[in-house]
Amino acid sequence: MTDTQKTDAQTVSTSTVADAAAPAPVARLAMVTLDAPDAAALGEFYSAVLGWPMVYADENYAMLTGPSHALGIGTIPDYRPPDWPDDGHKQFHLDLAADDVRAAADRCVELGAALADPQPGESWVVLIDPAGHPFCISDAKNWG
Repeated sequence: MTDTQKTDAQTVSTSTVADAAAPAPVARLAMVTLDAPDAAALGEFYSAVLGWPMVYADENYAMLTGPSHALGIGTIPDYRPPDWPDDGHKQFHLDLAADDVRAAADRCVELGAALADPQPGESWVVLIDPAGHPFCISDAKNWG
């Protein structure tokens, strides 16, 4: 995705969606769950990154709770992380918003993430979490 496409997508997500009359939802998103080789370790990483408390952790599962959603992490035997750069099979990634993209990226690296190579844009940073999942940090202003 180019910088322009990402900015356009962020603008659409914050303006068009708010302006459009949406049909009644069938359900609400309660939690996103990631696979990992060590649920508790990845839970500690995302707890530090997001500032969300880890409300449960054992050798098989961890859960963090945020203001409106939860993040679950399941330990998977023989876990294989997604490829970067993506070969077209990555199923999703997290987009995180920060007031200072570079400072947030630097802190994530201190916590155990790695900078992805290559970096596909100039207005956001792609990192790889300790379990190998790519995630992005972009400017919070772009999200409304």
